Amino acid sequence: MLAFETDCHIFDGCGFPAPGLHSFLFKPMFTIGGFEFNKTMLLAIVGTAAIVWFFSAAFSKPKLVPGKLQMIGEAGYDFVRTGIVYQTIGKKEGEKYVPLAVALFFFVWVMNLWSVIPLAQFPVTSIFAIPLGLALIVYITWVSLTFKRHGFVGAFKNFTGYDKSLGPVLPLVMVIEFFSNLLIRPFTHAVRLFANMFAGHMLLVMFTIASWYLLNGIGIAYASVSFLMTIVMVAFELFIQAVQAYVFVLLTCTYIQGALAEEH
Repeated sequence: MLAFETDCHIFDGCGFPAPGLHSFLFKPMFTIGGFEFNKTMLLAIVGTAAIVWFFSAAFSKPKLVPGKLQMIGEAGYDFVRTGIVYQTIGKKEGEKYVPLAVALFFFVWVMNLWSVIPLAQFPVTSIFAIPLGLALIVYITWVSLTFKRHGFVGAFKNFTGYDKSLGPVLPLVMVIEFFSNLLIRPFTHAVRLFANMFAGHMLLVMFTIASWYLLNGIGIAYASVSFLMTIVMVAFELFIQAVQAYVFVLLTCTYIQGALAEEH
């Protein structure tokens, strides 16, 4: 619950309404047969529709001399293709994975951006189910690609880091690599995105609430500092949102490159 919803200020005899897990819970907008549709789902659907609309509008009728939308779309597409996919997987092998990388990058970025958009003000990726779902898509792609490229025995060696030169420590390394790759990897892939967006949203909510809470009497001076910090945090969050989308796709390409490599 935000401070302006409680009309609570310092010196009014009420405590600071600190943000918590309740800042990530929303009442259902409507319920159909036990299915609850809430704000997070709405933002995810609207964000996805916006991405589809943008790229459809940008490339539905491509021109030799691109218009503004096509130029922006080409710049974004080329950034992911050459800056992430080609650099990680290689041009020849990586071309077929460019659509996946582009889709993941812009989906994650837009879901992150909701955090600083007025009225929305909530990053969809701060709900763990969203990053986890994306990480599972990458995980299934990576595992299936590894089996397809190397077969069962080769995939097992790839997953376990099998290397005869390791000698006596090979069994220990294989166990560690097996659990690290097949069990821990999808979890950390999801948590990295989730934790950053969760923490960022908490900070933004805290400074926003503090600005309102301190807006009373001599507390106004402190409220101005808190408001300034809110602006700084918004700018910082914009940077982090783009970085997290980049890192998520970079790791995805790294996993795919590992599946395609002859040696783990």
